[in-house]
Amino acid sequence: MTVVVTGASLSPADVVSVARRGEPVVMEAEAVTRMKRARELADALAERGTPTYGLTTGLGVQKRARQDHDDVGFQWRQIAESRAGVGPLAPPGVVRAAMLILLNQMAGGSTCLRPLLAERLAQALNDGMTPSVRLRGSLGASDLAPMADLAAAVFAGVDLVAGEGLAVMNSGAFGTGVAALALADAARLVDAADVAAALSLEGFAANPSTLHPAIELARPDPVLARTLAHLRELLRDSFLWREGAARNLQDPLTYRSTAPLQATAHRALEHAQEVLDIEMNSAQGNPLVSLAAETIVSAGAYEVAGLSAALDYVRIALASMLTAASERSLKLLDTPWSGLPTGLLDQGEGGPDLGLSILAITAESLAAEASTLAQPVSFVLTSTSGAEGIEDRASQLPLSARRLAEQVDAGEAIVAIELVVAAQAVDLRGSSPLGRGTARAHRRLREVVPVLRAGGTPPVDVEPVIELLRDGPLA
Repeated sequence: MTVVVTGASLSPADVVSVARRGEPVVMEAEAVTRMKRARELADALAERGTPTYGLTTGLGVQKRARQDHDDVGFQWRQIAESRAGVGPLAPPGVVRAAMLILLNQMAGGSTCLRPLLAERLAQALNDGMTPSVRLRGSLGASDLAPMADLAAAVFAGVDLVAGEGLAVMNSGAFGTGVAALALADAARLVDAADVAAALSLEGFAANPSTLHPAIELARPDPVLARTLAHLRELLRDSFLWREGAARNLQDPLTYRSTAPLQATAHRALEHAQEVLDIEMNSAQGNPLVSLAAETIVSAGAYEVAGLSAALDYVRIALASMLTAASERSLKLLDTPWSGLPTGLLDQGEGGPDLGLSILAITAESLAAEASTLAQPVSFVLTSTSGAEGIEDRASQLPLSARRLAEQVDAGEAIVAIELVVAAQAVDLRGSSPLGRGTARAHRRLREVVPVLRAGGTPPVDVEPVIELLRDGPLA
């Protein structure tokens, strides 16, 4: 389905569809008109000699130097000098997400970029072009280094005019693109974690009173209410609701607090998505062209601390959710807690096999990693000496977003392990029926991971389950 770029209506779903599925894009006609008017205004101000950063002046420490309005070579020197990125190349989807977000910013008419460049960028997306962009090198106060890599590839051969060298780079589109994809993956992960947690409740024969409707009445939190309702729906008609099915009056906190922990993750995601929607449809450059005021203003529109902080919040919430998921798995694997055989393997005559016990080590390792990645970064300051002390803070959005992507990667494995362990516990306990939702998840899981039998080969490879999570059917 074609994504129409308007400058004001880009959605996270649009970003995913273009970045990962290669859906085509087209510029709205009104957006082209806005870009033409913005360029005409910029040229008029430049001809009057109005001092305008990046349009009639140099950049950074050269901000007092005058720029020749007709010096095409200077525009490309700016881009070449900004290509200071290092490290591995960004994933293709991230690069395409940055391209789409930059195109949407162009469409807003707040830059001095000509429609020619937007058309070139849209064509690059539609042709499946994926420039080589180095992943590291941006502080999040405009993603100069990665955007310079992108610009050098997409606009090669174009004679850039005054102000365009800066305008194609002075954007947070790269960090915002990383964030958009990471949040999409995180949302899928949290939905799958709801399912895994519900299946663990059945595997543990936990007390379902922690999901009672009285909780949402006593604690008027709409996100918690939706989470409780979802968990109850997953467990509808489950044996857990039968009188006497629960083994304990008070289960361990990671079981008892399942709903509020999941709700915390859902709430953090909702907040981050709201901030992301704003950033994707906002100007992130400096200076800004104002068609309404017929002027160009210097502004800190590249400041994306709100999104970086929102991602910090998401990572903190996910760390709590994922460490709880790991701990639930460990409790299921340990006989004194679960009441089931060690390693969830009925030994029979096959000897003292480990069963699934080894997965406990993997889960703990991943939980430690997920917790470490939760460290906030949005307030981290670097040196204040750059550009004569003017460039003295940054949002660290690219780092914040990359850490979320890495945390989700670890989290997918944690949730996959919980699913494998919970399914084995359910089969070993033999209680039935399962809930309507958990039964569907159990059947789907058993299509890729068989029941573990004594004397068999333990299915310690959880990769097929991780792929199942990424495909989305469990959510």
